[in-house]
Amino acid sequence: MEYTVYILANRSNRAIYVGLTRDLSRRIEQHKSGRGSRHTARYGITRLVWHMQFDDLHEARLHERRLKRWRRAWKDDLISRANPRWVDLAETTPV
Repeated sequence: MEYTVYILANRSNRAIYVGLTRDLSRRIEQHKSGRGSRHTARYGITRLVWHMQFDDLHEARLHERRLKRWRRAWKDDLISRANPRWVDLAETTPV
């Protein structure tokens, strides 16, 4: 089974969200419809700006926890290296 660690951002890139899912497209739809989490709904965090696949749930959880503890500047750098314009990857590539 495949697991995805992902980062969402709002329109201004001021607020982000780090998550883990088995079904990325379903989870993104939940966030976009306001049912993903209170945090994402409150701050309009709906743009998928980064994601990484894992085959092992334990490794995916470790990576998610690690990312959540990172400083914001490190997360911004990670996103910018993979997605310099912070475009919504859910709209530009199949997820």
